[in-house]
Amino acid sequence: MDQKLFFRQALLPTGWAENVLVTVASGLISAVQANAAPEGERHAIGLPGMNNVHSHTFQRAIAGLTEYRGGAATDNFWTWREQMYRFGLQMDPDDVEAVATLAFIEMLEAGFTGVAEFHYLHHAPNGAPYDDIAELSTRIAAAAAATGIDLLLLPVFYAHAGFGGLAPTPGQRRFINDLDGFAKLLERATSFARVGVAPHSLRAVTPEALSAVAGMSAGGPIHIHVSEQTGEVEECLAWCGQRPVEFLLGHAPVGPDWCLIHSTHADPAERAGITARGAVIGLCPMTEANLGDGIFPAHDYPGAIGIGTDSNILISVAEELRMLEYSQRLSLRARNVMAAGGATATALVTRTLAGGAQALGTTAALAPDAPANIVSLAGEDPDIALATFVFSAGAGARDVWVRGAKRVSGGSHALAASARAKFDLVDQRIV
Repeated sequence: MDQKLFFRQALLPTGWAENVLVTVASGLISAVQANAAPEGERHAIGLPGMNNVHSHTFQRAIAGLTEYRGGAATDNFWTWREQMYRFGLQMDPDDVEAVATLAFIEMLEAGFTGVAEFHYLHHAPNGAPYDDIAELSTRIAAAAAATGIDLLLLPVFYAHAGFGGLAPTPGQRRFINDLDGFAKLLERATSFARVGVAPHSLRAVTPEALSAVAGMSAGGPIHIHVSEQTGEVEECLAWCGQRPVEFLLGHAPVGPDWCLIHSTHADPAERAGITARGAVIGLCPMTEANLGDGIFPAHDYPGAIGIGTDSNILISVAEELRMLEYSQRLSLRARNVMAAGGATATALVTRTLAGGAQALGTTAALAPDAPANIVSLAGEDPDIALATFVFSAGAGARDVWVRGAKRVSGGSHALAASARAKFDLVDQRIV
């Protein structure tokens, strides 16, 4: 039976429209009619659900646990990474599933309807493969199924500790695969999830492995960390005489199916190259701020961008968009930087909806044949409602549908309380 959702205002591919009736059948939008008579379930404002282009759900367990200055002269990404390794080595499969379940619920409550899970925690704490090589991937998929979020699983190929094929460190032992093992992992993951591939970074893969892993994508999305840190740029220059994005563009078939995560320190020529190839840049403003990565100059970047929650220090569509805009304002000492004209929040949402959908290989639109992934907001004027959502605390999503199933009602997911209780047990143990 068809499902009818009526919105007084809705964001269509052509812009805001009034009195929009969305018909859903078998998880897809079958029809969209503007200027329609009210019918079915009625709401104020509707828009497509956002796709989260980059997440490491297991890191949700350490949110708030690394905000201490240690004895190092400089506290930065690299010192944080050592703490992350220490926490990650303690988690068993039940822990991974419990943490992912809460993270996915928080994403849904925040207005994310899909997620690209950049999953590199593969093995047992001692580094040995589980009997099922995809044991931890199955736990991510189980968490997605229980919560209802659309999952793109990105098994990560990770083999080295640095440029030039450096041997991995003990702290990376749960991540490491050779190409044969990765192929088996990918084949197994394909049996229970929609998958892409993720060569972790130019630090963690050799050029030969990068080519091999990209060739395993079978036309699906390919995601990679690149140019997140100035130290990474310096090490890449010392290794090959080229900057990271420069090397990647020259040695990999980067195109519209690629998502380059961060690209924070890509220079103008590199950014122009990404635009020319049609790839998406996956920005993670909250994590990039938390880790002191730097600011991507999004204000004058014409290519595709999406947003991701990365380390999941705080899971929020609004907070990621707010940090994106505010970082540009702080850099340029100007206001409403990301709007070419008109409403800033609407411009931010429209642009990142498109980039996020491209990065996950899906569609984010209130249009026929698109997944019925929809978010409702309260309010009268849609531009003001979106501005309140992005820039004003406490103005969250009201209801969230994924594939036509209502997963969030009145701002809350039905499994939120039980998932939080299980998560708290994990958090208490790994501190």
